[in-house]
Amino acid sequence: QVRLVESGGGLVQAGGSLRLSCTASGITFSIYTVGWYRQAPGKQRELVADISSGGSTNYGDSVKGRFTISRDNAKNTVNLQMNSLKPEDTAVYYCKCQYSWSYDYWGQGTQVTVSS
Repeated sequence: QVRLVESGGGLVQAGGSLRLSCTASGITFSIYTVGWYRQAPGKQRELVADISSGGSTNYGDSVKGRFTISRDNAKNTVNLQMNSLKPEDTAVYYCKCQYSWSYDYWGQGTQVTVSS
């Protein structure tokens, strides 16, 4: 059974930092592209950042230069370091693991709230 467990969300003031973590089980984590998406109320889910099995990273335009994604295959974990947070970063953040078009798994989400 595949399970993705996110942690690290919370409430922070604008300009602050948070670190999100997602630990996966039930998959061969190292072969998956893993990433973070977010969804704010009334908006579509959007890519925040992802990292391929080879370590290539991809960031949404709104977070470039502020967020950093990393992975630890030995611990089946993907992390998202979020710095210089803005109120518009407020959303539910979801972890996703994907391998080809057939294997696609999501976490339950963790709330990030940035106060002004």
